[in-house]
Amino acid sequence: MKIAAIQMVSSPELAHNLARARHWLEQAAAQGARLAALPEYFCLLGRRDDDKLAIAEGLGEGPIQQMLADAARELGLWIIGGTLPIRTQDPARVRNSCLVYAPDGALAARYDKLHLFCYDNGRERYDEGRVLEAGDAPAVAEVEGLRVGLSVCYDLRFPELYRAMGAMEGGGPLDLISVPSAFTYTTGQAHWELLLRARAVENLAYLIAPAQGGTHDNGRRTWGHTMIVDPWGEVLGCLPEGEGLVLAEIEAERLARLRAQLPALQHRRL
Repeated sequence: MKIAAIQMVSSPELAHNLARARHWLEQAAAQGARLAALPEYFCLLGRRDDDKLAIAEGLGEGPIQQMLADAARELGLWIIGGTLPIRTQDPARVRNSCLVYAPDGALAARYDKLHLFCYDNGRERYDEGRVLEAGDAPAVAEVEGLRVGLSVCYDLRFPELYRAMGAMEGGGPLDLISVPSAFTYTTGQAHWELLLRARAVENLAYLIAPAQGGTHDNGRRTWGHTMIVDPWGEVLGCLPEGEGLVLAEIEAERLARLRAQLPALQHRRL
């Protein structure tokens, strides 16, 4: 299966971002992708943290979800819809939700970001908990025989999340890990590739990491370096900065061969 990771430099303008996302989904389909993944906050990187409250949607309604469902159906794609704000019972907080759509446009899975980023080095300060409500459970999507573990950005630093997905009832090892992200330039430069390759290797799984990558209208600079990584930790493609696509093939035979050669997932004792 050919997969596509989309890198964006999202703005505070919802309509503009949706148009750019649709453009890149069309490009992914035109280049033969069967699954395409958008970055975290593809729909909006506002001037303030609470700007996302104004565009929050109820599950199953609103222009963001409509664009994703329409694109999946019209382009015949599986779409991992980065993240978008889904309303909660608290008007001051939203869930940072990743929605997966099947090629018929139906919602196939939902994951709400579990781990909320907080960082302060004296120059940069972020605290997602100000406007986000944390999710409460891991989620796995079934995509044409592949088990796809859903995670978002800061989740990448918590390897136990991926172990929990692999241990879910009726499941098994993850075949593909999805990590839509908006890593800061500072933390991305230090840890992004290291963490991505580690998660792929320790789970013997492919990994798709679509990212925000550039300087945004709000002055924030994101790290970018959208990547697809194979189960041996090889980087199959990387886009350092700016909008674009990274494409690669998931090879079921390679996945099975590597797991047979190094059956580390069967050797776990804790």
